[in-house]
Amino acid sequence: MSQPAFAKKKAAPPPVAVHVPTFQEQLASHATGELKSFYAYRSAPMWTRADGTFDPAALELVKLVQTADADGLDPAALHASELAQAVSQAQATPTPAALIDAEVRLSQSFADYVAALRKPAPSGMTYEAATLRPHTLGTYYTLSEAAKAPSLAEYIHDMRWMHPLYAPLRRLVAEGAAGPSERQVAVANLARIRDIPAHPADRYILIDAANATLSMYEGDRVVDTMRVIVGKAVTQTPIYAGYVRYAVTNPYWNVPDNLVRSLIARNMLSQGARYMKRQGYEVVDGWEPDAAALDPNSIDWHAVQRGDIEPHVRQLPGPINSMGKVKYEFPNVYGIYLHDTPEKDLLEKDVRQLSNGCIRLEDANRLGRWLLGGDLAAISKGAPEQKVDLPQPVPLYITYLTAHPDGDRIAVSSDPYAHDRQTLAALD
Repeated sequence: MSQPAFAKKKAAPPPVAVHVPTFQEQLASHATGELKSFYAYRSAPMWTRADGTFDPAALELVKLVQTADADGLDPAALHASELAQAVSQAQATPTPAALIDAEVRLSQSFADYVAALRKPAPSGMTYEAATLRPHTLGTYYTLSEAAKAPSLAEYIHDMRWMHPLYAPLRRLVAEGAAGPSERQVAVANLARIRDIPAHPADRYILIDAANATLSMYEGDRVVDTMRVIVGKAVTQTPIYAGYVRYAVTNPYWNVPDNLVRSLIARNMLSQGARYMKRQGYEVVDGWEPDAAALDPNSIDWHAVQRGDIEPHVRQLPGPINSMGKVKYEFPNVYGIYLHDTPEKDLLEKDVRQLSNGCIRLEDANRLGRWLLGGDLAAISKGAPEQKVDLPQPVPLYITYLTAHPDGDRIAVSSDPYAHDRQTLAALD
């Protein structure tokens, strides 16, 4: 990776003392718009020290902007060359005018860079609510948040305005730690991570559909993980953000219409009503818990197979129920949810894209204890379809990650939904 222009200087000039109050007055006068407001309320520059040198954060920022192609952004659109030249000029000749010009450019470049990263990326994520999206705070608040950091250099280096997954992968891309194909995959993954806010909530769930894993976050820290089963390539689990709002213990499984047509109808025609009884299925006149059961022999299953009629079929709670003992609802247009499963053996497989879109949990009780703060058996009454509200909704993000930092290299995993090519095409 080429070094920033200012980094090529072999010797720095002697430090030049800056009279901060006078410098600050000139700085506030030179700035415009939200920058003017930001500097009007500060007692010192943000990037420039009193001795006329730069905080290491300034040099970190120049590196980030110069390598913005790692983010799928154009460095020229962020005026990377002009920024590097201004900082280099101020290092070579640290006059108040040069330092003020570099200070203002650094602040504006930082605000512009953060805003560009927080714009929606073409990953295809759907949000239940606007509160789940990353938000651009504006120049004043973006700079104010950075200025609160105990170490501005660490804040910039770790890109703490982004989700914790972002900076480690992005750093390897910028450092050239992968070949062209791995780099492209990593850039596609960075676009997906950009669709997750830096700090979604005090507690939230992150599901990686590519690797079929679930992580429980508290702040920036992963406190627990588990395996999950997600959708097959033909019935993909969507990239989605929503709120988990409640649990349903001892649930019915409302069989999707496509499975009633392809699975239930076929077995009814070949095995008769004994198939329904053996599998715990019943035909009902609605989806309400107290819906009336109908005689399965009264249904024209040939018409069901053709798609002419769509009867309601559900599976009763019990040991073979596909939902297991509990499901966790996050309302969405896809009709998917998190749920227990009786087929625990499938969770031992390395490839776990096996469902019709819903997410089956390795340990539904463990997730329940984290979500609800108590044991599900003690909370529920044991009757079918008992709704248990969460103390407060918990954000859930379903993403798709096929590139991960692995020491000083980028590890690329399988792409079961072929999303990488789609994301790269959208970025282009």
